Amino acid sequence: MKDGVNGVALGVFVFFFLAVTVLGFLASRWRKAENEHSLDEWGLGGRSFGTWITWFLLGGDLYTAYTFVAVPAAIYAAGASGFFAVPYTILVYPLIFTFLPRLWSVSHRHGYVTTSDFVRGRFGSKGLSLAVAVTGILATMPYIALQLVGIQAVLDVMGVGGGEDTNWFVKDLPLLIAFGVLAAYTYSSGLRAPAMIAFVKDTLIYIVIAVAIIYIPIKLGGFDEIFAKAGEKYTATGAGGLVPAPAGQWTYATLALGSALALFMYPHSITATLSSKSREVIRRNTTILPLYSLMLGLLALLGFMAIAAGVKVTNGQLAIPQLFEDMFPDWFAGVAFAAIGIGALVPAAIMSIAAANLFTRNIYKDFIKPDATPEQETKVSKLVSLLVKVGALVFVLTMDKTVAINFQLLGGIWILQTFPALVGGLFTRWFHRWALLTGWAVGMLYGTLAAYGVASPTQKHFGGSAKEIPGIGEIGYIGLTAFVLNVVVTVILTFALKALKAPDGIDETSPADYTADAGDPGVEVELPPATAGTSH
Repeated sequence: MKDGVNGVALGVFVFFFLAVTVLGFLASRWRKAENEHSLDEWGLGGRSFGTWITWFLLGGDLYTAYTFVAVPAAIYAAGASGFFAVPYTILVYPLIFTFLPRLWSVSHRHGYVTTSDFVRGRFGSKGLSLAVAVTGILATMPYIALQLVGIQAVLDVMGVGGGEDTNWFVKDLPLLIAFGVLAAYTYSSGLRAPAMIAFVKDTLIYIVIAVAIIYIPIKLGGFDEIFAKAGEKYTATGAGGLVPAPAGQWTYATLALGSALALFMYPHSITATLSSKSREVIRRNTTILPLYSLMLGLLALLGFMAIAAGVKVTNGQLAIPQLFEDMFPDWFAGVAFAAIGIGALVPAAIMSIAAANLFTRNIYKDFIKPDATPEQETKVSKLVSLLVKVGALVFVLTMDKTVAINFQLLGGIWILQTFPALVGGLFTRWFHRWALLTGWAVGMLYGTLAAYGVASPTQKHFGGSAKEIPGIGEIGYIGLTAFVLNVVVTVILTFALKALKAPDGIDETSPADYTADAGDPGVEVELPPATAGTSH
């Protein structure tokens, strides 16, 4: 580990950071709308993005700084079990091919901005819509915090801010500056800012991965040497292995499947999807997004390289930034750090916008001010996006980083419980709204209590996301167990409520809405009463 501030790396990092800051503010003039005072424009980029912009935006949204840092860090600490992120991102694309185009079509047809908008319209239930919105906001908050953790890891390795004994303000000042810039251009430009910056972010990441996967093995004596040293370390420490242990295979499989089901339940994933200009753009993206999974597999190998390079860190999240610091020339280490830093800004911006849209449309408009004008909606969403980022910043600055990681794992358990209402609702109206709400509540309660009982070396509670599966006896992903329980309760209650002829709610959608594309005859965006007359 190098002592002091790496001036060259810091200079390169600052250059790219300033470049994307300028892009972030300029984005407000990119594809400028006639009427920018609507959530369609500020929060969804005018629903105008084509295939490549959507690809970069979704890639920047899903493959975050935390992915860049945490996936190889998991390999570094626990061996091949950390590779679960690779199969789950392979599983997710055939899955979303089946339902994302339907969600885009019905959302385009009715002017839905959030998943909760769709749930309310499909099932005629503000209560179920509120449950989905609150779950989305709660699950997103620690995810934003982890992006800031990624930036902080890079700053720590570059030596910026001083050591642990440094005054807290001086130590955290670089992070505060990065946060301020992010908040400012998100407020100004909305979703257009991360869409434009995503081009820079993804280009840098692909360059860094391509160089790392060739350059670092050459310096370390080849992949045979890398895997041999990694195997020696795992054997000596018992930390993991080059192949997942038989005892952990249920955990590996259920975590991969549960994560695949949950990924596109997150509000930021849907926000990026609904910004597309046509149904075909979504279908094309589900076929080309797996290129990012190839990148992720190569990225994960950096964990083995960090072991072979003798990287020693007390915080596993620093392993990959430290590997770059040790192995690359200073100038290219700066490029790698910029890729991670910008990789945090893009998803953090989209996540804060998505959470703000949920609050505005499904809490503020539905329960506080039903007659809110488009201008008022946009203003509230902008302000809430700032508050969400402030909350994430406070979380990072006041709590241990492992707490942020474990709460993000808890968020994954929670967000998976919205799957029956969202995906189920896209294909059938059979589920009863009260049954879906009860199933959601049971899944949330079980998942939270089960996670609360999991301890780790650093925490008594919420120390992980795996626990014994009732009735099976194997250790598995809590979120998937809660999801199965959720579905069982929903199905049983639906039969009961239909037998009792409980009121079903009004479905404002029609079958043709789920296959409509932009430009189809009669397929114009139907705006809610409060937004009628707004230019789109």
